[in-house]
Amino acid sequence: MTPSAAGADAKAKPLVLVSQPSDSGLTPVMEGQFRFVLAADADAATAAEARVLFVPGLRPVTADLIDRLPALELVAAISVGLDHVDLDACRRRGITVTNAGATFSVDIADYAVGLVVAVLRRVAAADAHLQRGRWAMDGDYPLATKVSGKRVGIVGLGSIGSLVARRLAAFGCPVAYHSRTRKPAPCPYTFFPTVRALAADSDVLVLACALTEETRRVVDREVMEALGAGGVLVNVGRGGLVDEPELVRCLREGVIGGAGLDVFENEPDVPAELLDMDNVVLSSHKAVATAESIRGALDAVSGNLEAFFAGRPLLSPVSL
Repeated sequence: MTPSAAGADAKAKPLVLVSQPSDSGLTPVMEGQFRFVLAADADAATAAEARVLFVPGLRPVTADLIDRLPALELVAAISVGLDHVDLDACRRRGITVTNAGATFSVDIADYAVGLVVAVLRRVAAADAHLQRGRWAMDGDYPLATKVSGKRVGIVGLGSIGSLVARRLAAFGCPVAYHSRTRKPAPCPYTFFPTVRALAADSDVLVLACALTEETRRVVDREVMEALGAGGVLVNVGRGGLVDEPELVRCLREGVIGGAGLDVFENEPDVPAELLDMDNVVLSSHKAVATAESIRGALDAVSGNLEAFFAGRPLLSPVSL
């Protein structure tokens, strides 16, 4: 193919702006279908033409960026949570937003259960005890506590929270929840009208809700005091759901018994105090990420883009 023919072929593909560089090579997978241009590199003509913005990560999509794109009709995010996208700006412009739908739900739910087990059974600390040679020198690692039968409270009984509930119910754990509204019958789980009330009746509190202005720092010191000295907090939602400085203090003071954290308020920064606590299990926002889930997310994004340019219904539109 001649350079001029290659250029014409690229121009024939639908234009999709990309909000940030993709660390995991997401756009090359779809380059046979679409012409991707990084928003920061787009000239005025390209910005004026673009009808779609692909969001392959969690860097903020601001009103300023949206306002630079006068023809924008669709923001297609690869994530489930959309707290990094200025939804008010999208709403004002009548811009449609899509996310990954339920693509990541199974993997996040599996990971949440893994964190519950890891914290209650002190898996990471026991591993470090062995790896450092302390089993031979100091004897067995101290006893931990069982998982089966623990009372589990879930904040957010959506697609992820419901899967967490089903998995932990299989451990014989009584499950209760808090959501914006009570789920209709035949939901088998007990509803609590506030997060504090849920925490007071739980041994484990799992956060699986979206981050909004209403849920920001919904877990504060009062909630952690209600959870109590034997209680465990697991967060696979967003870091901003928790008052992080208070969490550090509550862990240090023994107000709660432990935490499993996959998300943090100011990623990639993690409070240094957490790194030395043996009752804490930490990971770098990886609950969503498996080879299978990334493939599924790419399929969801590609499907939404194909549907948009073909004038068909979108696969996973978000209600604004």
